[in-house]
Amino acid sequence: MTAAPAPPRHTAAHRVEYALARTLENAVSTLPESAADAVGRRVGRIVHGMGIRRKVVEANLRLAYPEADDAWIRATVRAAYEHLGREAAAILRLSRLDRSAVVERTDVAEDWPKLEAALGEGRGVILVTGHYGNWEIAAAAVAARGVPIAAIVRRQGNRLVDARLDGLRRHLGVETIYQSDAPSRVPRVLRRGGVVGIVGDQDARRSGVFVPFFGRPASTHRGPALFALKLRAPVFACVARRLPGGVGRYRVAGEQIDPPRTGDLETDVRALTTALAARLEAEIREAPEQYFWFHRRWKSKPPPEPAQGQEGTDIIPSAQRAAPHEDE
Repeated sequence: MTAAPAPPRHTAAHRVEYALARTLENAVSTLPESAADAVGRRVGRIVHGMGIRRKVVEANLRLAYPEADDAWIRATVRAAYEHLGREAAAILRLSRLDRSAVVERTDVAEDWPKLEAALGEGRGVILVTGHYGNWEIAAAAVAARGVPIAAIVRRQGNRLVDARLDGLRRHLGVETIYQSDAPSRVPRVLRRGGVVGIVGDQDARRSGVFVPFFGRPASTHRGPALFALKLRAPVFACVARRLPGGVGRYRVAGEQIDPPRTGDLETDVRALTTALAARLEAEIREAPEQYFWFHRRWKSKPPPEPAQGQEGTDIIPSAQRAAPHEDE
């Protein structure tokens, strides 16, 4: 008889982290939405003033916008911190929302019929998004309209916090798929006509495919393209952008991307991944302060080209090809 797996250990630091997180969640959740929004923006300003990861944000913006002057860079850096604080507050308030509240806060009118038509094909749908706007709201907007959705996520090191995030997603009808389980669970979700949401824009290291992102090669997760191509599921590039002038209102947009089918899987993966990255870049250019510039997006460098007449070697383990993963 196989013994049940041992429950995860919760260190004293994890318990303190969790207690602080729940205290902050309870405090923000009891505030009126406009007040919570203002608090989040203020916290973002404080973090900006502390200089946490500010050099990373500045460096990323200079890489993405080499033509921008210093004044624009400084203003966008400040705005990015404010946006991060506001969206953190919005996520902390998810426990106060029901599905009708999510519907009220999200505008999907333009693209929803396209998603419904794709679901009618009977192979499910893959939504590929990035760390832009509010990706948690993007998934919740789909679930709130009665479509089953599962989001591929990275398991948090603090399992208490991880369980709370999972509970918040489930409260709004969003199922969680951990990355290690994606190869087996994604096909099941799609076969039953559901939606799979993937945030696939972080540096993928050696397991990624290098595609242009703001004119520079970026190691990008091949998982979304592999799932779409192998399972023949319709794929959409999707974002939830916060709208100006209101509190907690978002435009959820999704553009269907037709996967290429040349018969060469690697060629098709690269082409589809390139198209998805280009679509995300176009959205970011509409509101660059809403992107998560805190991650070193161009950390990995492309491998050197093989010498003429020398064949390259496949150094990517097959298990790493199956699903996306995130680094720090």
